[in-house]
Amino acid sequence: MSNTMKTVAIASAVAAAFVAQSTTAQAAAKEKCYGVSVAGANDCAAGPGTTCAGTSTVDYQGNAWTLVDAGTCAEIELPDMADGTPRQGSLEELERDLPA
Repeated sequence: MSNTMKTVAIASAVAAAFVAQSTTAQAAAKEKCYGVSVAGANDCAAGPGTTCAGTSTVDYQGNAWTLVDAGTCAEIELPDMADGTPRQGSLEELERDLPA
């Protein structure tokens, strides 16, 4: 094997290692945020009677989550509830805005 081919192989391996590390770091920088997705746009866990991603049936459904950047869940701007109470995302399931 020539020196050029060895250099290319080593450079490729190093680049692949950086990509793998970057992807893992990006995944670790996310967290589940309940009650912030609109109907049909959740990532998973939409409560009883649903299967998973995209199955929430109510906007801002409290038991459906979406992955968001870590530390931003409670800061996501959401419309107030019908009674004027502010609506906020949560790192735990919520009992609000559940399907009838």
